[in-house]
Amino acid sequence: MIKRLALAFVVSAVASTAVVAKEWKTVRFGVEGAFPPFSETAPDGSIIGFDIDMANALCAAMQAKCVLVPQDWDGMIPALMARKYDAIIASMSITEERKRKVDFTNKYYHTPARFVRKKGSNIEINEASLKGKTIGVLRSSTFDSYISDKYQGVVNIKRYSTQDEVYLDMKAGRLDLVLGDSIPLQDGFLNKAGGDKFEFVGPKITDKKWFGEGMGIAVRKRDKDLKDKLNAAIAKIRKEGVYDTVQKKYFDFDIYGD
Repeated sequence: MIKRLALAFVVSAVASTAVVAKEWKTVRFGVEGAFPPFSETAPDGSIIGFDIDMANALCAAMQAKCVLVPQDWDGMIPALMARKYDAIIASMSITEERKRKVDFTNKYYHTPARFVRKKGSNIEINEASLKGKTIGVLRSSTFDSYISDKYQGVVNIKRYSTQDEVYLDMKAGRLDLVLGDSIPLQDGFLNKAGGDKFEFVGPKITDKKWFGEGMGIAVRKRDKDLKDKLNAAIAKIRKEGVYDTVQKKYFDFDIYGD
């Protein structure tokens, strides 16, 4: 009798947990707040940007409450695994390395990486020209991995916790080049005060080995039900035109990509 009661309790607890997990009436998103125009911290302390509007649109499609949890970039995945939040929406590339730790939704946008140099520097993107140059990247990013794999021993790599720190050092002359996502580089650096002294150089970089299949929302591997709901929500907002409405606030082209 005792064994039956214990078994019934366990089955009931598991069933109860499954129901709660599948409902997802509240979704906590880890966000960065330092990667404009995708996420940035406004003067009043609120976090705004494309990623934030996407999170809110997806929650609306899921009929869920959306909670934003600020987190520094290099602690994003560890904080997800520690259950600080349920998902990451922070312009995170879907890569094989990351998929070993977390699951991803389908992409919600895809843009290329680019290098930026100071005008008149005449630096080109080849080993001879890059020899001894200092390149700034966001720490633990796909850009960091790309530079480390392609040009280790050729260039000096400076890693930063935020993209704004990269921009400050570039303007101060402490960097020869910056590598990053082309859209934030354009919007958050080249189009800002002092950005007219700099320019893109080299081709658009989309190598899947480093930059994956686009940007996705990361979830814990155990939360397949949440991934499925988010995928359905991405499809829904694209079909109903909500995606287009959001992206037109920030871009004059289709950021979703091919």
